[in-house]
Amino acid sequence: MNELSGRAAQRKKGAAMAENAPIAAITPPAVVVVIGLGAMGQPMAARLKLAGFEVRGVDPQPAAREAFKAKVGAAFASGPEAADNAAAVITMLPNGKIVREALLGAQGIAAKLAAGTLVIDMSSSAPTDTVTLAADLTARGLPLLDAPVSGGVRRAGDGTLAIMAGGAADQVERARPLFEAMGKAVFATGPTGSGHAMKALNNYVSAAGLVAASEALLVGGRFGLAPETIIDVLNASTGRNNSTEVKMKQFVISESFASGFALALMAKDLRIAADLATHLDLDVPQVQSIAAMWEQARDALPPGADHTEIYRFLAGDGATKA
Repeated sequence: MNELSGRAAQRKKGAAMAENAPIAAITPPAVVVVIGLGAMGQPMAARLKLAGFEVRGVDPQPAAREAFKAKVGAAFASGPEAADNAAAVITMLPNGKIVREALLGAQGIAAKLAAGTLVIDMSSSAPTDTVTLAADLTARGLPLLDAPVSGGVRRAGDGTLAIMAGGAADQVERARPLFEAMGKAVFATGPTGSGHAMKALNNYVSAAGLVAASEALLVGGRFGLAPETIIDVLNASTGRNNSTEVKMKQFVISESFASGFALALMAKDLRIAADLATHLDLDVPQVQSIAAMWEQARDALPPGADHTEIYRFLAGDGATKA
């Protein structure tokens, strides 16, 4: 082998090694931009700051920005203002359409991000839309993970969320320090869109359990069973589920209806699950029925109703918009 061919072989070997080298994890004090500073976004951002990341918030609402500044750090009205030197961008927004606009719209942050910046959609979005979004971001050199969460505001605050991460395995590992700052259980769910699919299916099972527990309370109560007795027996028996354990006494029987998760958001997630089943040409009538029920409840109850108020809808109580 002559000198020139030897150098070419070395360059080829070096390039192959670089291509196969593990991607470095995103660790403190890397810059993380959080877009969406609502009930979930703000406490999740606070957990990132506590872990040592430099966190920048983005939200169009002045009140949300001021609250963020007081508790976490710098906040901006639009994504491009916050983009400099960002290692990762996290979206926590109401739906996939708003996520797309925040990333690729006229004021989208993607245009200002350096190639390789990791984008993580932690909202609850439709998995089919996520696949399209990932392709559009990849064309710009920006990898995407879909990593929705479960656990609500309380678990966002104490950093114990369950996180369902879809996308390339090496990018999931790259994001793991971020996820571990916000969550207690991190699941790599598979290809792009699988995190969002899993979140919608989880909320379907959760919503079905809440409906079943609410109906048991209504039937048992009419027969003369004490509400607390019904829940105690369910929790000691095979009927036990998340709703019987952490929602029925706390938010339904108490009539506080203050779990912190909106009924409209649950209805949105259930429609995602039902539409996914339709997209996959599956005949699963229960998911369609549950999705339709929650949409009826959303339309009947006052705006901003908590998701535990599905009990009020089933009881025929307060089922008119304020």
